[in-house]
Amino acid sequence: MTAVPTRRERQRQATFDEIVDVSRLLLRNGEDVSVRAVAQEMGLTPPALYRYVDSHAELMMLVARSIFEDVVAAMTVARDEQAPDDPAAQVVAASAAFRAWALRNRIEFQMVFASGASMEMDEAARAKAAQTPVQITSLADCLPPDSGVHLFAAFFSEIFGRLWLRYQFDIPTDDELDPELLEILRSEIKPTEVTDGLGSPTPGMVWMFERAWARLYGTVTLEVFGHVHPGMISTGALFTATMLDIGADLNITDEWPRLQVVARAEAERTPPRPEQPS
Repeated sequence: MTAVPTRRERQRQATFDEIVDVSRLLLRNGEDVSVRAVAQEMGLTPPALYRYVDSHAELMMLVARSIFEDVVAAMTVARDEQAPDDPAAQVVAASAAFRAWALRNRIEFQMVFASGASMEMDEAARAKAAQTPVQITSLADCLPPDSGVHLFAAFFSEIFGRLWLRYQFDIPTDDELDPELLEILRSEIKPTEVTDGLGSPTPGMVWMFERAWARLYGTVTLEVFGHVHPGMISTGALFTATMLDIGADLNITDEWPRLQVVARAEAERTPPRPEQPS
């Protein structure tokens, strides 16, 4: 039986929630998200706020986790509106929901998806990063686990695994992969909460997952930062083409006429907000 939180615990949790809410409001308004600024907005002193967070880095991790939870919640709603035995419709709906969320929340998207790896790190982490060669990497490796990034990665990997079971798309064997890439991919079979969802976490499966994610993420990032013609964003033409490319690899091209209806319905349900200040 779960213990009922005490009054003190409830008050502390309420303060944590307020810290995150205030931080995200400052972020969306393009203002400083320092410990001092958050404390001032809450009517506290910085030392009082430090009773709840140990550092600015921890504050940013709390904010990042809250943002990831919001993204996953939006994608979950979209996924669950599709039939549970239709992973193709689920992945398209969830991808469209991710894009819609990103276009509505450009500044928060930039924080956790475009600049998360540059978040404040402790001295040991900086030293390790400086000694690590640049590699092909997944989103899950760019942020600490506490940021909530694995919630996001695990969400998509679970659907991806069911897609493979349903459509049996081609997965490259170890012999078909470049040896250097193969070594990198073998190191990517982690953490288990992400790769377990793939159902068959071979290097080839991870490679297919990474390629699909790179296309979706790359397209959404270009749209969020306005690096493509506005008409391609408003019509969803680039996103549609990207999903078709991904679908070809996943053996669901023949399903696209009905899946495009799913994507359009999701886009119409959650239209982008006006451009936010940068």
